[in-house]
Amino acid sequence: MTRLPAEWEPHERTVMCWPARTDLWADQLDLAEHAYAAVARAIADFEPVTMLAPAPVAERAAHRCGGGVEIVEFPIDDSWFRDSGPIYVFDDDGRRVAIDWEFNAWGEKVQPYEDDAAAARRFATLSGHAVRSVDMVLEGGSVTGNGAGTLATTAQCLLHPNRNPSLSQAQIERTVLTEFGAERLIWLPYGLAFDADTDGHVDNVAAFAGPSRLVLQGCADPDEPDSTRLAINARAVAETTNAGDHALDAVVVPVLPFAEIGGRRIAVPYLNYYIGNGFVAVPTCGHDADAEMLALIGEQYPGRAVLGLDVGAVLAFGGGGIHCITQQIPAVTPDRPS
Repeated sequence: MTRLPAEWEPHERTVMCWPARTDLWADQLDLAEHAYAAVARAIADFEPVTMLAPAPVAERAAHRCGGGVEIVEFPIDDSWFRDSGPIYVFDDDGRRVAIDWEFNAWGEKVQPYEDDAAAARRFATLSGHAVRSVDMVLEGGSVTGNGAGTLATTAQCLLHPNRNPSLSQAQIERTVLTEFGAERLIWLPYGLAFDADTDGHVDNVAAFAGPSRLVLQGCADPDEPDSTRLAINARAVAETTNAGDHALDAVVVPVLPFAEIGGRRIAVPYLNYYIGNGFVAVPTCGHDADAEMLALIGEQYPGRAVLGLDVGAVLAFGGGGIHCITQQIPAVTPDRPS
């Protein structure tokens, strides 16, 4: 049957998009370019990286990323390929298929977004991948899976009226489970309190580390609204099971860093990390707890190098983290024809 592979399964490559929306980044654009290039170079030490960039800035992207990153001229509006790009599954015959979900720029928050809405199908076609379109709005950062029939999302995001107002929760759940070949969708109540950019994407607060293990972002500061919200998420996980009816082991990363940048105070969740071939890339911002939290995350993914990349503040300023700017292309293996 159709199956969404877990992020830690082998990748063919990672795809990213160059930060191109100048009105979003404003006076942080140079820092944003530095951050995207740093993430691309770090990942390229472990697996191939393709950076999509519009023609006017492709040469600049190539210069900043260096020779180890492939640059492909590609029309984009924004730089969050996790959300605008295709999400890959394996179909009933084990073939890799790109799912092209509807994209409406997080509830039409930014304009224009026509190129991003076309990016998933356009990239899959350019790459020679089979593609299937789904008539429902969904971003890659709003769902996470364990590769064995269990998914997690947040009600805060997936039920927001700016995504699919004509669909009930039951209809949304049925479509998500069908398209990803899953049996159980865990509805966490909350994303981050001040996540107005994505309306509470799950990749800021939860990530699977195995069939029965879910890593959760916590917040140890009782004065922050996220302290209560994320504790409620942890209680919800304790009361549910995976698709195999096994209790979930919830591992809480207890510190939620905050940073000041561009005149704003923003959360920089460790949970917006990306798992690849032999590594976990974690956004940091110079918090005193970085080393301890990186070690805790590393324990959940044994055998992988933990890359703490000090890009968290500027990426959060733009509306995301390392997971948001990356999208994995799962590898084709002998038991998985292309």
